[in-house]
Order: sequence, then structure tokens, then C-alpha cells
Amino acid sequence: MANPLDDKKLGIVLDVKVQLTARLGSCQMAMRDVLELGPGVIIQLDQRANDPIGVYVNDKLIAVGEVVVLEENFCIKITELIGDKS
Repeated sequence: MANPLDDKKLGIVLDVKVQLTARLGSCQMAMRDVLELGPGVIIQLDQRANDPIGVYVNDKLIAVGEVVVLEENFCIKITELIGDKS
């Protein structure tokens, strides 16, 4: 059973805005290649299409998931929550 005092303390931060980011992958490029980017250019990432996607809150990994399409929108289905390992 949840402690009502804990719920009250949590309520203080429930409306705080955070940055949520889904990272599909990354790559390293020389600046000259970055400057040549334009519409239609394909950038190959270091991640395969079926690899899990990282979900970050303020640059901290909190979950992993998979990309799904729902009503013509890309979405992320969370498959695992990452616990605090510190």
C-alpha cells in the first residue's frame, strides 16, 4: 500500500517539464560531410532497424523500446524500464 505522504511529495513534481528523447542511433561524420547534408541525403546510423530504441529523460536512459506505427504516426512501445544502477 502506498504511503499517502509519499504521494503528496510526488505531487509537487508531477507538472515539472522534462526533455524526453528517443535515440534511434548515431554516427560520426566529418564537418565537411555535415555541411554537405541536404534534402534526400541518407545518413547511415550505427544501429540496425530491429535494435531497441533508447528512451531518455534529460539525457538519462530510462527505458528501451521498439518503433511502431500507429495511425500513420511513429511511436515507441516501451519493452523495458531501466532501474537506477547507482
